[in-house]
Amino acid sequence: MVFGKSRVEFKVGIFVFIGIVILFIFVLLIGDFKNTISAYKVTFVFNFINGVKVGAPVKYAGVDVGQIREINIVSDTEEHATRVELIGLVRKNIKIPADSQVWINTLGLLGEKYVDVIPGKDYTSFVPENAVMVGNNPMPMHEFGELAKSIATKLDQSMDDIKVLTNSIASFARNVDDGVTRIKNKEGTVGKLLYDDTLYNELESLVADIKKHPWKLFSKPREKPEPKQPKK
Repeated sequence: MVFGKSRVEFKVGIFVFIGIVILFIFVLLIGDFKNTISAYKVTFVFNFINGVKVGAPVKYAGVDVGQIREINIVSDTEEHATRVELIGLVRKNIKIPADSQVWINTLGLLGEKYVDVIPGKDYTSFVPENAVMVGNNPMPMHEFGELAKSIATKLDQSMDDIKVLTNSIASFARNVDDGVTRIKNKEGTVGKLLYDDTLYNELESLVADIKKHPWKLFSKPREKPEPKQPKK
């Protein structure tokens, strides 16, 4: 009797377990079917997706409106290029203007990658179901490193140019200081004009003499005769 009872309990347990599994699968299928009915498909095309995975959010104006359900790699033999297609489901009540821009963004610095749709301005035409939207490719990390290196090099060159300019300004300032010092020491033409009374007095005497004898302005100075050469 004991063994018979154990067998019955074992069979009941198996049926209960199978029923739970079927119910769980049914709930998942119903949920997936519901999501499929209440959403429309949009394909986002990139050349590089920078780590976007299946299940990644699709955001419109920063709000979650869908999800990436499938990722396909397509090789274009004619254009010799490889494209990545992200198949996304977007809620049907979301109308995306046809001129909207699509980017791949990151939650935080090292967070999850997601598809970011920036709303356009043309509200007369909207993205239809099964539409294809070409996205803007994100920058790979190696290109970002090269860009940072290039910026650092240009900054170094700019700092060198600033250093040369600073030295030139300092040299010019020293020359100005030297010139001012020379003028104060009555050196040079400007210093003598500003600080030496001799030249001023001579100019004053010349002006006074011309006032008394203005005819001197029109008279030619006599040429000195050349000395006679001794006869040989």
